[in-house]
Amino acid sequence: MARPRVPLLSRERIRDTALAMIDRDGLAEVSMRKLAAELGVQAASLYGHYPNKDDLFDDIATGVMSHVDTSGFDTLPWDDGLAAWARSYRTALVTHPNFVPYLAAGPGRRAENLRAADAVHGGLVGAGWPPRYATMIGAATRYLVMGSTVGSFAGGFADDVQVYRDRYPHLNQAHLLRAVAEEIDDDSFELALTSFIAGLRGTYASVVSPD
Repeated sequence: MARPRVPLLSRERIRDTALAMIDRDGLAEVSMRKLAAELGVQAASLYGHYPNKDDLFDDIATGVMSHVDTSGFDTLPWDDGLAAWARSYRTALVTHPNFVPYLAAGPGRRAENLRAADAVHGGLVGAGWPPRYATMIGAATRYLVMGSTVGSFAGGFADDVQVYRDRYPHLNQAHLLRAVAEEIDDDSFELALTSFIAGLRGTYASVVSPD
């Protein structure tokens, strides 16, 4: 009887399988050995495509970051461009929350990261922001986006009313949050982002000299 055919390995198949495992099991649970087992091959087969796990994870990071759109800085006022970038950035990350810690801790030398950073910094400086402020705005937006994707605030509450009743009188509706966690999380990000940008508009008026 012929042995069942195993689909040929490719960088794309390895990368997609690894990301699916990270989404399912968490970043710490993924090893080259476990990934090979998931793919139905020996671990040695992976090393011809990726020399080590960090090389694989860097490729995954490049793929995730390639979905971040910075084009708003070319066509919109700086505040609208910043908002569009932040929303695109969050959309790219929010479906892979288990991978966000790697993106946050990884080196700032990836081409996609540098492309985005260059576009953001250039767009802000081009709008009149001093370079130091442009750097801080980019960093602060990154903190906001990543902080909103590493875990769900609303989803962390139990749906059992007895957990909160009597002991936490101001949380008497907390058991309802889990059912609408995605909506709460999205709206909370929007509140934080719009408030942040509203504050920046006031700062812009005070630090940017009129033409």
